[in-house]
Amino acid sequence: MHYLKGAAPQLKDAASTNQSFYDALWSQSHLAQPERFNTWPLIAGLLPNSPRRLEVGPGLRPRLPIAGTHFIDISALVVERLNAAGALAQAGTVSALPYQDASFDLVCAFDILEHVEDDRGALSELSRVLKVGGVRVLSVPLHARYWTDFDALVGHVRRYDPAGLVAFLAQSSLLLEQSAAYGMQPNHPGLLGLGIWFLKHQRRAALFCYNWLMLPLGIFFQSRLQCKDGLGAEHGVAEIVMICRRKAGSSQPPV
Repeated sequence: MHYLKGAAPQLKDAASTNQSFYDALWSQSHLAQPERFNTWPLIAGLLPNSPRRLEVGPGLRPRLPIAGTHFIDISALVVERLNAAGALAQAGTVSALPYQDASFDLVCAFDILEHVEDDRGALSELSRVLKVGGVRVLSVPLHARYWTDFDALVGHVRRYDPAGLVAFLAQSSLLLEQSAAYGMQPNHPGLLGLGIWFLKHQRRAALFCYNWLMLPLGIFFQSRLQCKDGLGAEHGVAEIVMICRRKAGSSQPPV
């Protein structure tokens, strides 16, 4: 079974959509500290065994500690601000990471794979730079039936079918250990529709409201992650975070 059920609506070039949307978003934002997010207890528990860390596409919402962590992002503004805060950040893409094989103990990519046209290649690249036995934390949106105009506006290429995720990860030598429901996208159709309208017609105002009102409220009301063994949170869940480990004894992941 293919890991994606149903194709997303036809999109313009995903890279252009991502660059345009996120350049506008970060230009009106500030750098948030990772301790503010509900991912922090999970991340904090992994840090003692992860001296070499990489996060891909953090924007100004990194989930790994900023100082001493390697970051890759498409935004020059993000790279500048992260480095000013003590990070080891550089511009780049998930499809061509500028690191040697098996460079990191911990690799994170939150809300990244759904933005990439060649997600299989991107996942293999993320696994390539992860040490054998190292931990990979990633999140993806679920279910093609949940697709809305919001997905297209923020540069999504697809949503994932939960039934195929384990096999998808295994293709890059990743063993899924735990997962949890994740994400702060509003579920109320009216609120979602209003947000989409403002993003289409009043983007600057919409992004200002998101950065300075909606995001702080979302962080304040976010629920603690409830991690379960395996793929345990897929029913009725629109987004999932997964904790994986690169299989011991595995060779370099296929591209």
